[in-house]
Amino acid sequence: MSVGQYGDWQMQGESAAPGAIAAARVRGKLTEGAPLAPLVWFKSGGAADWLFEPADVDDLRAFLGELGGSVPVMALGLGSNLIVRDGGVPGVVVRLGKPFAGVEAEDAVTLRCGGGASGIYVSSRARDAGVAGLEFLRGIPGTVGGFVRMNGGAYGREVADILVDCDVIMPDGSLITLPACDLGFSYRHSALPDGAIVVSARFRGSPGDPRAIGAEMDRIAAAREESQPLRSKTGGSTFKNPEGDKAWRLVDAAGCRGLTLGGAQVSEKHTNFLINTGDARSADIEALGEEVRRRVYESQGIDLQWEIQRVGRP
Repeated sequence: MSVGQYGDWQMQGESAAPGAIAAARVRGKLTEGAPLAPLVWFKSGGAADWLFEPADVDDLRAFLGELGGSVPVMALGLGSNLIVRDGGVPGVVVRLGKPFAGVEAEDAVTLRCGGGASGIYVSSRARDAGVAGLEFLRGIPGTVGGFVRMNGGAYGREVADILVDCDVIMPDGSLITLPACDLGFSYRHSALPDGAIVVSARFRGSPGDPRAIGAEMDRIAAAREESQPLRSKTGGSTFKNPEGDKAWRLVDAAGCRGLTLGGAQVSEKHTNFLINTGDARSADIEALGEEVRRRVYESQGIDLQWEIQRVGRP
């Protein structure tokens, strides 16, 4: 589940205060009408009203402080686990780049990770530092900010198991530190408010042998390669697993393997993955997901819940 830092945005209005955004003083890159399709795994969807790539934490704080919470804000990581609707995203999309991608060992079992650091990088740094317990992040395509926002998990572990605390910039530019116990973690959910951006997090594991840690990471990578359509334009796991069952099994039992709508398809390899076969609109992908949900409910009485986030205007 990769993971952006947002809820299910279904906003249809225009961006607030466009003049204030244009006039904001920044050191990073601020782009109006920035296409988002190239930045997300599905390679579909509209543009951001504004895309901001801050130079550092202070740049982001100052920018949001100038806006004063008057504009919708959404953070973007690697663009997995995300459908950007064809009408684009209102307000400001914040993309955390290289300045937010660092990972440093604080002590023998704790890593401080930038909000833009990928799961692969975090788990690799943990391996090199001899910190066990973070291997599962190798199996989640996304960044730290999204992991915290969505309580990302895989292979029997989740972020709630390893998070100490996180630094969060609120929509008004204020910076706060939240301990894990204040985040209200549940399955693929946290209590972080919309528009809050995780700029760093501390993860704690346990002492381990780098060779054993590396072997577990290799096992996870091989399992993903074997079972998931990683070479396709996809968004990762589409639906949350219902308690006591697997979403892929329910989708398969409903006869949806290979089902198509426009340019979108239910993966033949793993039925909890949707695929853009080449020219799908985001509307096709989302509508296919809803058709799968309908068929599962009609055939088995289970109301599947989206795990992929859907953002922006239809």
